[in-house]
Amino acid sequence: MKRINEYKKLFGVEKEIDLKTLKKSYRDLVKEWHPDKFQNGDPLQVEAEIQSRRIIDGYHFLVSIAPETLEANLAAYTETINNGGIADYHHKGLVLEITFLDGSTYEYFGVTPQVYHKMINTDKLNRFAKRTIYPNYTYRKTKKSLEQV
Repeated sequence: MKRINEYKKLFGVEKEIDLKTLKKSYRDLVKEWHPDKFQNGDPLQVEAEIQSRRIIDGYHFLVSIAPETLEANLAAYTETINNGGIADYHHKGLVLEITFLDGSTYEYFGVTPQVYHKMINTDKLNRFAKRTIYPNYTYRKTKKSLEQV
């Protein structure tokens, strides 16, 4: 959640992420912090490179959790969580990363250690995730492994 709030603050997003507004903010920030804008030897050149990477990462992150993106990918997500079992999972901080049997991986934000411990101690992992994790936490797709030929 800290990462989401940090990126929202960077782009001036109040509550709901609107892709049109986000794109405008992104373009304005890139113009301001583009590394080519600063000459060699300028002390702000290094900071501009760091800020530029942060802006690009933040933009892609916020786009991945935007309601429009989630809605566009809802059918594939629903298929994955209903028909694909959990292959692997990792919890770090408040982020739970679940890899499904179809190779797709999703991150769930705000999952507390208490919820994670309940999850790993259950004898019905998929059922617990369907009832507790999937409907209650902000998520984003992070990667999909190459499908085997």
